[in-house]
Amino acid sequence: MASNFSDIEIYEGKTFDELLKQIHENSNEKSLQIKILIDKLMSFIKNPDDANLLVPLIVEYLEVGVKNDEQLIKLAAIIQRFTKTVSSSSDDNSGGLVLSDAERKQIIENSKESAKILKMGS
Repeated sequence: MASNFSDIEIYEGKTFDELLKQIHENSNEKSLQIKILIDKLMSFIKNPDDANLLVPLIVEYLEVGVKNDEQLIKLAAIIQRFTKTVSSSSDDNSGGLVLSDAERKQIIENSKESAKILKMGS
């Protein structure tokens, strides 16, 4: 088992440290993209009807970005929790993992979903 979070390989070629960096970079990039998008769309808004058409597009764009980041953050939290569980298990010499079947299923499902999102975003 890896000695710290940054050494944990989540899947081929992606470590925990790289996942955290990607979450941070996605957030910064999204903020910039949103600012640019809003600045461009502002020039098209001439009356309230224009705003009624464009604002829902901006909201939808924001929601998709938030959902993508939420999946990455969930994956990071699960890995962190798993690592702490493994570390405390080895500290008390129990030698086993203390994850329920439901937790294992959640880890697998979130990992698959996050991997899909990461591949789409790359």
